[in-house]
Amino acid sequence: MEDKDRWRWGGCSADLRYGLDFSRHFVDAREIRQSARTLMNLHNNAVGRKVLQERMRLECKCHGVSGSCATKTCWRTLPPFRDIGFALKRKYHSAALVEPVRARRHRRPTFLKLVRVPGGGGYRKPSPSELVFLEQSPNYCESDAAAGSAGTQGRPCNRSSPLASGCELLCCGRGYNTHIATQAWRCHCKFHWCCYVRCSACHKRAEVFTCK
Repeated sequence: MEDKDRWRWGGCSADLRYGLDFSRHFVDAREIRQSARTLMNLHNNAVGRKVLQERMRLECKCHGVSGSCATKTCWRTLPPFRDIGFALKRKYHSAALVEPVRARRHRRPTFLKLVRVPGGGGYRKPSPSELVFLEQSPNYCESDAAAGSAGTQGRPCNRSSPLASGCELLCCGRGYNTHIATQAWRCHCKFHWCCYVRCSACHKRAEVFTCK
């Protein structure tokens, strides 16, 4: 018997169609003003639903004598929430810059096009699978009073951390300075009857890293 004849649909599959329809009516309902931002939000909402739809998983349970898998009952289930988050994060880092195309008569934005078209020439609408944005993010690495950014020069950083607090990311490739500083804190605190707490003053010399 072929493998395809040894399993059948069963269990309780996730109702993907209902979930997508509910999300479309609930999330998209607030996008009623015809503007470039509305077009962007509607596009990105649809991308999010597509990511979920493409990552639905098939799960199966075996049935048979003595643990054999003579037949399987299978159903469709949602992927782990973290997997969806990672997929959207990857799309976020490769999001495309777009601008609205306006109708000639009433000058309202009707659809979005890519600002930079690969190969040049003409225009292209964004793919249904790519996230889009309308404005470049301010450069938070440098001081910019108009954008409310103080920059990262002089900010303490963690040399060994790969996260946003690490020197490699926080210093934006400018490097960092290293100096020795004395850290002081209250330590060896004891409660004395009655009624006060007495602490010692502890000190430690340590390396401190700040962005150039």
